[in-house]
Amino acid sequence: MTSERPPRKPATRLVEAGRRPEWTGPVVNPPVWRASTHLYASEGERKAALGGNEDGTFYYGRRGAPTQWALAEALTELEPGAHGTVLYPSGVAAIAGALMAVLHPGDVLLVSDNSYEPSRNIARGLLKRWGVEHRFFDPLDIDAYRAAFCERTRAVWLESPGSLTMEVCDVPALAAIAREKGATSLLDNTWATALGFAALDHGCDISVMSLTKHVGGHSDLMMGSASAGERWYRALRLTAQQLGQVVSPDDASLALRGLRTMGIRLEKSTASALAIAEWLATRPEVAHVLCPMLPGNPGHALWQRDFTGGCGLFSFVLKGGDDAARARLVDSLELFGIGYSWGGFESLALPFDPAPNRDASAWPRAGWNESDRLGIRLSIGLEDPADLIADLERGFAAMKDL
Repeated sequence: MTSERPPRKPATRLVEAGRRPEWTGPVVNPPVWRASTHLYASEGERKAALGGNEDGTFYYGRRGAPTQWALAEALTELEPGAHGTVLYPSGVAAIAGALMAVLHPGDVLLVSDNSYEPSRNIARGLLKRWGVEHRFFDPLDIDAYRAAFCERTRAVWLESPGSLTMEVCDVPALAAIAREKGATSLLDNTWATALGFAALDHGCDISVMSLTKHVGGHSDLMMGSASAGERWYRALRLTAQQLGQVVSPDDASLALRGLRTMGIRLEKSTASALAIAEWLATRPEVAHVLCPMLPGNPGHALWQRDFTGGCGLFSFVLKGGDDAARARLVDSLELFGIGYSWGGFESLALPFDPAPNRDASAWPRAGWNESDRLGIRLSIGLEDPADLIADLERGFAAMKDL
């Protein structure tokens, strides 16, 4: 008689997930299977494969091979409640593919007003041309959100925290209302990953990530994913196949390599980000630090309640000033690169102005001084935080130089 093995901890699953012996053979990692054509031993075997639309069944290159299957399986094992994961060639492709899997012409999509700009553009562009109506909502106003539903509302797009302005919304409450109204809830879970926020366990139907960020971890690949329970996984898979979505086995191999160390990278970048956020909160040049991990910060209570981890991404807002002063600060930084994306080993700084992209919520936020509007988003990498603080201190000095 054998006893049932207890569930393995996340750090162990990061190491073990997706490493089936039939995919790795005698080596540690799945080899890179570069293959467009899969061959069959017989006509009978080819016919048998026609009905086997599952990862692990050889068919044709668009459905992947062991390298991609191992990555998808590993991501599924990290997301409690997931039946499967679909891979996409970028995070934006994952967003578009997931929304197209749940929406039809004539439907209404509710979009959180703190969403990543490409998510907003998909709603305003691709989905609008497809006949889907979008409505933005303030993710912190639950009553207004509930009132935004109508008989045609079929999906809700959430992002928590917002990747620029860092609002943490009550995802379980928003997802529960969506379910009550017969709508599907989708969450961009790139910030925390499944290690820091179990999206499906908190009521969401589909969890979307840009694997370009924390999973890749080395700023050298583009990829996205969507994980879901069986019903929506089937819809995601079918839609992705109809759109011809496939990821490179070489990139899948890089993502698998990054995944193995993601936990310790997140721990390091989270600790450094919190130290830097605490320092920024003491600076006279800073009006607001937008970091949900920081005690006393808006959203901190929800972050403590729902999250089991964080990451190195947060923002701060300058006290007054103008764009030229902000540019002097950013241009003087030596250890922070200026660029999009985040979650890599290197630190980045990105000026942002969310006001033009707000439809249902104000920027600056209610209660702030009107002059406190210029933001800088920081992605904290693996450098020593003391060196990053010294770099920012030089930046503040440069901001004052005329």
